[in-house]
Amino acid sequence: MPSVTAAHILPIAMLVGSNVFMTFAWYGHLSYKSTAIWLAILASWMIALPEYMLAVPANRIGSAVYSTAELKTMQEVITLTVFAGFSVFWLKESLTWNHAIGFALIAAGAFFIFHAKG
Repeated sequence: MPSVTAAHILPIAMLVGSNVFMTFAWYGHLSYKSTAIWLAILASWMIALPEYMLAVPANRIGSAVYSTAELKTMQEVITLTVFAGFSVFWLKESLTWNHAIGFALIAAGAFFIFHAKG
């Protein structure tokens, strides 16, 4: 059994943090639709900076133990997970069975990425 190192865990934690920032940057302003669009853009850019400060090193560190396809797959699964929680708790939107089925199909795709035989 391969040993788990910081290079295995740290990128995942950093990608989770990165996606929380990016989700707020892209969608957080939807709760403040009366705010001027230029202010929403400025706030989003300021929120996006910490996102990049986490995502770039996460991919750099993670590339020591994961392929780029695996890193991208992790990022997409994390994005959907963070977004689902954000939609329910911040935007007060409901998730439906269609969402669950779609997410399950994406998770199935992730399974195949991580079990690919080179």
